[in-house]
Amino acid sequence: MSDVTNHKEATEDDVEQTIFVNQNEVSVIENEVNVNKRIDRHIIYGVEEHPPIYLTVISGFQHALISLSGVVAVSLLVADVTCAERYDDIKTRLLSSSLLMCGICTLLMSLIGSRLPLFQGAASDFLIPLLAMQVLDPTKCDPTNHIAIAQNISLAMNESDHESDQREFVLDNIRELQGSLVAAGAFQFLIGATGLVSLLLRFIGPITIVPTLFLSVVFLVRAAVKFVKFHWGIAFLVAAISMILFLYLGHKKTPVPMWTKKKRFHIFWFPLHQIYSILIAIVIGWIFSAILTACGVFDKDDIYTRTDSRLNIVYDAAWFQLPYPGQFGGISWSTSVFTGFLLGTITSILDSIGDYYAIAKTCNVPPPPSHSVNRGIAIEGLCSLVAGLLGCGHATTTNGGNIGAVGATRVASRDVFIVVGIIYVLFGIIGKISAVFLIIPYPVLGGALVLMYGMFNGVVLSNLQVINLNSSRNLAIIGIAILFGMMVPYWLETTPDAIQTGSESRDGVIKMLLANPNLCGGVLACFLDNTVKGSLEERGIAAWKKMIDDKGGNSLQGDSSVYNIYIPEKLKRNRFIQRLPFIPPLRD
Repeated sequence: MSDVTNHKEATEDDVEQTIFVNQNEVSVIENEVNVNKRIDRHIIYGVEEHPPIYLTVISGFQHALISLSGVVAVSLLVADVTCAERYDDIKTRLLSSSLLMCGICTLLMSLIGSRLPLFQGAASDFLIPLLAMQVLDPTKCDPTNHIAIAQNISLAMNESDHESDQREFVLDNIRELQGSLVAAGAFQFLIGATGLVSLLLRFIGPITIVPTLFLSVVFLVRAAVKFVKFHWGIAFLVAAISMILFLYLGHKKTPVPMWTKKKRFHIFWFPLHQIYSILIAIVIGWIFSAILTACGVFDKDDIYTRTDSRLNIVYDAAWFQLPYPGQFGGISWSTSVFTGFLLGTITSILDSIGDYYAIAKTCNVPPPPSHSVNRGIAIEGLCSLVAGLLGCGHATTTNGGNIGAVGATRVASRDVFIVVGIIYVLFGIIGKISAVFLIIPYPVLGGALVLMYGMFNGVVLSNLQVINLNSSRNLAIIGIAILFGMMVPYWLETTPDAIQTGSESRDGVIKMLLANPNLCGGVLACFLDNTVKGSLEERGIAAWKKMIDDKGGNSLQGDSSVYNIYIPEKLKRNRFIQRLPFIPPLRD
């Protein structure tokens, strides 16, 4: 582990570099290293090292800010699909719960999970079944229509009763998601705790995952438009700025004024604009919206575009509020939503395994052994279960964007992500902070989603590199699955009365399942991939399975003790304990 211990000889220039964080993927880091030949490739602070407190805190705050926009976007989309758009207090509680769970899960992942420096953010995989609900019933969020049909009452009801029923309708939608998410989280926990990840990889590989996640574009497009539609000009400005900084100026560096004891005041050149491309674009878009608001460009009714129309959210929010199970009432259950969440759980598991492997390579440590992967998946499932109890409406999963940040700062210490977890816990408890995030103009957030979801699509397609693209078998399965996954939901959307079994509840379940493009395309891709003859290497499963089966013991990068958790020696030698798939073996 000589590369890890060499941090003691790092120069002050090395320390300066660690103050900045990269939001992008590992490929960006490699490009930066090639451009700046003065920068070493080794990690300054390894996974088990302890950086200075000031550096730990600064790095932690920057990791937190980098991943913040994604968490806010997912939480707002949950509020939208549950028809809570008009209720600022409910949106604040939803976001506070999401921020709190991100913090708790990040802490658990660092302390007893995979033991790798990873941030656990809001999982966008679970948005698809929620957005599918809106396609099935475009008038679902019209409370007047819902009340008139479901309760068969007069529309002449007094205003207070009408408002009370509208609010209860929103809470019912949230509670319906809770039970489904609790069950999906329990399933993921069992997958990790029982070591069934390897079994899962025997049947689900890249040929299944690529069409499944690519079909998410069908609804992610709708999600982005929900924010962009309020002002296409501002959204385009934010998207253009982020793309210019990230793509066109990615090979350039920014002059940054610095001061150190050795060099005093001097200019430090670093690709700051690329690292913070999305954050810079959001700030500029927010300021531009404020200028247009002050100049009277927007109408008073443009509340989601103006910067002065929703300040009451901050004023009315409590300084401190602790999310708790049952804050939205008793949980309920939806079979169709659970099925969608179950598919999101499987894709999340496989995506997390890839992230574990990527961060291990970035940190210059051995590939994660099976007990580390199993613990990581189990912790993600446990946190998703708790997120369901709190009413977040989404699960938590590993955020791949922060992997690039670790490589850029060359600070891979767990201490940094423990600080990140603490910061998010504070964000979730202090209600005023959550409220501030909610007043970001929607077009600004929509413009940021263009780059974020665009990169997501690119990462999905990158999984094709491990399969044989010269195989007509693979090309046919992927193409047919994508086409089928788009055809069935479109057919159901254009002919909503096509499913008639004689039971309204049964019709609703079938429609919900068929309206999910991930489910339609993913199931077909999985069936064809496992029934049409093809080798594991041709299907790409061999490459994925290596990630989980590789014990890392023979790695030249060091031993795998970084993945161990503390267990009393007597307890660790117990035969039953040693049989548990998430316990490190004695030889480690």
